[in-house]
Amino acid sequence: MKAMIPDKPETFCDCFDSIIYRHYLATGKQTSDIRESMARTLHDHAIYVALGEFFRVHGYLHCVGVMGGHALLRTDDMYRHVAFLAKRLTEHGFFMLSGGGPGAMEATHLGAWMAGRTHGELDDALRILAVAPLFSDPGWLPTAFEVMNRYPQEKYQSLGLPTWLYGHEPSTPFATHIAKFFENSIRENYILTLPFGGVIYTPGSAGTIQEVFQDAVQNHYLSFGFSSPMIFLGSKFWTEEVPLYQLIVKMMEKGKYKNLNLTLTDDFDEVMQRLLDFQELTKAHPEDFCLK
Repeated sequence: MKAMIPDKPETFCDCFDSIIYRHYLATGKQTSDIRESMARTLHDHAIYVALGEFFRVHGYLHCVGVMGGHALLRTDDMYRHVAFLAKRLTEHGFFMLSGGGPGAMEATHLGAWMAGRTHGELDDALRILAVAPLFSDPGWLPTAFEVMNRYPQEKYQSLGLPTWLYGHEPSTPFATHIAKFFENSIRENYILTLPFGGVIYTPGSAGTIQEVFQDAVQNHYLSFGFSSPMIFLGSKFWTEEVPLYQLIVKMMEKGKYKNLNLTLTDDFDEVMQRLLDFQELTKAHPEDFCLK
């Protein structure tokens, strides 16, 4: 579904998304009602079909995913870093994808939305958003709509994949397209299989860590015929706070993981180069990257 900018932004509690979420809770996250279960299944299948049509226009190999924490504040330095990185990637022809929620996910789509504009304009957008740093703040949605109205655009697109399992978190309006699922397991699968151009991991907690291992498995087994870049942004976080990078490297050394294309960095230029190098590889050997 393509995102719209309302003339009078509704509160999150009153919007249709929240109405669905309240129904989802009332009927049970795991429902035994066959009609309810069938309706959710049909909905998610329809989203799957729509995604297939969507990516016939937007190439899979140009899609880059960003994973990271939902609780990242709009005022945090990492939020700004992610937004500027996503802006730059979008300007270089990449198509941004995230879990479609707040925090690092929102920063991804903010950057894509602001592509083609100056750094000063993105800083201005960040100043507007700073009024409501957390997704639970009353002004979280209105400030996002204020930015979108001040800086309208139709050139750049991005895709968010949220879920009603975490329906208390609003979907970011900066994603021009939203594919929302009832079944989070299906949604998580698509978050990590659609961005064939690579995945950037920013600091996060349990969900982000789960995504690292899920992505590593499909790259290890070359599930789609090749291994996409796995880029860990934030050296201190991934080696000290959550020392996951060393673990994965050690597992590769022991042969428990193979084929992984890993990068640990704090440098935007290195992120860009790794992703561009992979793009050049796909062009040089298209027969190895033929998606069916």
